[in-house]
Amino acid sequence: MTIKRISSGGEFEAKVGYCRAVVAGGFVHVAGTVGAGDTVEEQCKAALETIGAALEKAGASFADAVRVNYYLPDAAEFEPCFPILAATFGANPPAATMIECNLIDPKFRIEIELTALAPQQ
Repeated sequence: MTIKRISSGGEFEAKVGYCRAVVAGGFVHVAGTVGAGDTVEEQCKAALETIGAALEKAGASFADAVRVNYYLPDAAEFEPCFPILAATFGANPPAATMIECNLIDPKFRIEIELTALAPQQ
């Protein structure tokens, strides 16, 4: 089995010792991803852009997503993200879970982790 590691150059990748995504076992595993911005909507969009770029490097897209986990410090902030997420996944919604928890820095309002099918080799 081959493993492909994809970096986005994010500041925490080098500090913590991880990569944005790993392609292995028929799947693209995208690490928990936060985004820049002041609002949960801005951060959600930015995180999805980073995830989309990692999926593209892996030869996949949001249409290939099979599982997504959302982590928010305040569950009440999840609803404003619904239209953004619905537009992102469209007719191909993945299985999903939302968890209320603390994130690595209080400035972050949402973290998104995603698993997608890898392209057939």
